[in-house]
Amino acid sequence: MNALHCHLDTMVVTRHSGESRNPVKYVARSAQNLILSAAHSVLKLDSGLRRNDGQAPRSFQRKLLHFFAFVACSLMCMTALAQTPSVIRIAYAGSMGVVMDNAAGPAFAKTHHATYQGIGQGSYALARLLAAHQLQADVFVTITPGPMQVLKQAGLVTSAVPVASTQMVVIYSPHSRFAADFAAASRGEKKWYDVLSEKSLRLGRTDPAVDPQGANMLLTLQLAADYYHQPDLLKTIAGAPQNPTQIFTEPSLMSRLEAGQIDAAIGYLSAAQSHHLPTIVLPDEINLGNPDMQKPWYDRASITLDNGKTLRVQPLVFYAGALGNAQQPALARDFVSFLQSAEGQALFREHGYSPPRGNGL
Repeated sequence: MNALHCHLDTMVVTRHSGESRNPVKYVARSAQNLILSAAHSVLKLDSGLRRNDGQAPRSFQRKLLHFFAFVACSLMCMTALAQTPSVIRIAYAGSMGVVMDNAAGPAFAKTHHATYQGIGQGSYALARLLAAHQLQADVFVTITPGPMQVLKQAGLVTSAVPVASTQMVVIYSPHSRFAADFAAASRGEKKWYDVLSEKSLRLGRTDPAVDPQGANMLLTLQLAADYYHQPDLLKTIAGAPQNPTQIFTEPSLMSRLEAGQIDAAIGYLSAAQSHHLPTIVLPDEINLGNPDMQKPWYDRASITLDNGKTLRVQPLVFYAGALGNAQQPALARDFVSFLQSAEGQALFREHGYSPPRGNGL
């Protein structure tokens, strides 16, 4: 027992770098600290109870056995708990579903021994849910600065960084009966807005009051009316700003195009390429993707909704920020850094996203 005393008195247990990211190592190290501390206490008690013949009382020996059985059981429970991966929850703009759920989220979870959960909806709708504490997440990824500003004003985000960008395009379903007409328009043989003006065409978009993509679709059409000298173009194609026959949830929009449930949409190039859908490229003057066009063209556009909200063009940049009430703050910061890393940027490129533009928020 004296030898054990010397060994315990000279052993030093330190916390290894990286254990905060690996709960298995950290809890195992904590369990080791617990056992060493308990053993110290037992040995001190043992020394005080020894009889003159050097033997500990039998009652003490039984208590010692019970104690170490308890420690062993506690260690097993702590190890089982440690082997349960941490869960990181990412709230993201609904158009990012493929890159987030199939690429970035799983890749990050694998290297960080975590479980990924993604929540995709319209960016403004998500921002309001998060600000009202009706939804919990660790990281928020949005397109355009507006939704992130909602969370900054609510005190949930201190800073956000650009991680990707995109532009507006006409997206059409390969199963549409207008597919040949759209293909001709992509070759310059027809005018894309003439095809979209067909009365029987089923156009899909998101609600401009809650989703930037829906707002950007209307702004694109308003700019197109000016660019092509077609003053009725916006009303002819979209009808009312919140036309209920055209509005769908953002996560379902691309799926409906893939299935042929709708014929076309005006949306993000990144979303179309992630879903391998054909597109028609629009001029820089109306695609909202060229910062050099902000003052000469994009600032011309503005639309006021029935609720009084005025829509204006904002940079088509995706921003990521760790939330102040994140349950996994370290993982949240690491995820934002991952999206900026070479690996994260490669995943964005593979899914049709352009490099980030501009400064942080």
